[in-house]
Amino acid sequence: MSKRGAQKSASAAVQNEGSVKNEIRKLSLRALLHYLWHQGGLTEWTAHWAGKRHWFQVRSHLMEAAATTTVKGSALSERLLIPENFRLEDKAAIEQRRAVAVADIRAPSCGPRKLMVLIGEVKEFASARSGQKIVVKHMPGFRLMIEDDAWRRLQSRYAAELELWRANDRFHLVVIATFGMTQSGLAMIDEIALMSASEQWLPIENAYEQRLVEALSRLSLKSVKGLRFNLSSTQPIAAATLPHRRPSPAALYIVPPDADEEFETALLEMIAARADVEPWIWRVAEGEMPSLPLG
Repeated sequence: MSKRGAQKSASAAVQNEGSVKNEIRKLSLRALLHYLWHQGGLTEWTAHWAGKRHWFQVRSHLMEAAATTTVKGSALSERLLIPENFRLEDKAAIEQRRAVAVADIRAPSCGPRKLMVLIGEVKEFASARSGQKIVVKHMPGFRLMIEDDAWRRLQSRYAAELELWRANDRFHLVVIATFGMTQSGLAMIDEIALMSASEQWLPIENAYEQRLVEALSRLSLKSVKGLRFNLSSTQPIAAATLPHRRPSPAALYIVPPDADEEFETALLEMIAARADVEPWIWRVAEGEMPSLPLG
């Protein structure tokens, strides 16, 4: 991962020459976070795990998933920074390991800047003399700087996630960001995305999903939280599934109060495509959440 300056395009001169390749759709930063969360098994839950999922386990699962994920020929884990559980007695050793990890991305005097990916839990947002800084839990003294324009766009794009996080002290706000180090040693964000998560570290998009996740978290039956990856917020997804339900698995769908006809049509097509899975639908505009399909 690197960041280059603007380059002149030669497309106008060669637009009628050469071969045509299929377009490869790349994962967005949010989709990469969703992918690692899914690959790490962090979308799965059963009531038997209550009180047993903390940042130590979350980090371990993410690191395992990153080790098997390749980016441009190298394991993602080589370019990934996920903070260790901070312990005051180990402060010097933790900071030394982090300094070694980011040493390779300090800004050169010329040429492209190298970047790393950081995944962590937001502790707070704070004002800086110019822009904002993001304080990540388990990383005291290491601030992520973000410019004012990017900060304004972040608040607009992730208004729902920020609102959920501020409404409940038990929720987590997960940040994924690409960042580089300036020559003066500051960590400067290049691109950033946010994800809100429940007390059990299960991703949630809104208060309706939060109610569903809370209900599922009390079940001994395993549930799997659905993720959006690159899909837009106007497209339906299975908010969760019950893969081990008998006599058949169940897919749980939430229809938001502002859903239009296109949303409903797409939802019906999804359900029709999986005749082996029993659908459960909560149309929020019609009232309270229905009973869960437990068999």
